[in-house]
Formats: sequence, structure tokens, C-alpha cells
Amino acid sequence: MQFTKKGTVLETNGTPLQVGDQLPVFQVQNRAGQTVTEDELINRMTFISVVPNINTPVCSLSTRKFNDEVGNYQNIDFYTISTNSTDEQQKWCALSDVSQMQMLSDREHDFGEKMGLWIKDAGIDARSVWVVDSDGKVIYRELVEELSHEPNYDQVLEFLKNQQN
Repeated sequence: MQFTKKGTVLETNGTPLQVGDQLPVFQVQNRAGQTVTEDELINRMTFISVVPNINTPVCSLSTRKFNDEVGNYQNIDFYTISTNSTDEQQKWCALSDVSQMQMLSDREHDFGEKMGLWIKDAGIDARSVWVVDSDGKVIYRELVEELSHEPNYDQVLEFLKNQQN
């Protein structure tokens, strides 16, 4: 699939999942550098924000915004996945006062490749937002086709709110 970054066309390794698809088997690293799988992460409704690089303005802004919302949603796990190392993520979190949302590293790009989000030429995963149910089925997705744009916060947060009712 094609995404753009400030007008430059970038191609992902495949077609991203659709609503109704099952999450693939994948591995990422948690803050302790331990490998975790989707089975360990997805136990209830789960929100996943995928950002290309946590050390860039839009990625920082969106991660802070979603971090600030975590407390408004009961029984939903919130994750941010980026291709940054766990050390980079921890330093960013400490500097940005982000502690509600769990950061996961896709440094090995296993998640990105299996989700059809990996942009090899740029070494990043494409910006996207996902909500999956407790069985790992995609129930919401937003692909932010211009990577320098922010996701539609209101839309996904309203979706999450409606899932709690």
C-alpha cells in the first residue's frame, strides 16, 4: 500500500489488515526488552497506536494525546508501537511524562511486516490506529496515509467510548 511522507510516496510491504481480520502472530519488545507476543498483549479490548518514530513531533504529539486519554477508558489496554529501540522509548517517555500507555518496540519489524505496515525504504512502520477485541479481531482501523498528519483523535476516542456503553 502507498503512504506518503511530506508528499514523497512510500510503499509498505503488503496490504494492511481490514476490520474483521484477525491479528497475526507477532513479536515486539516491552520496556524491559523482553519479547512479548500478541497472545500476551491482547486479553481484552486493546487500542494500538502505531507511530513511525517516537522522536518526531507528530509521533510525540499523538502519543501524549492518547496517553492523556487512558484513564477515561476502563477495561481497555493502550499500546504505542514504534520501530524505536526500548531505550529510545524509555528516554522519550521520561522526558515527555508519558506513563499511562505502554510502549512496545518493533525494532525487528515483525509486527510491521505481518500487519502490512512495514516501509522498508524508510525503516519504519506506517502511522495507524487499531482497536482489537479480546479475541484479537480488528474492530477499528485508521491508516494515516500522509505520515506527517495526526490520526483522527475524536473518531477513535468516540469509538472507544461507544464500546464501553
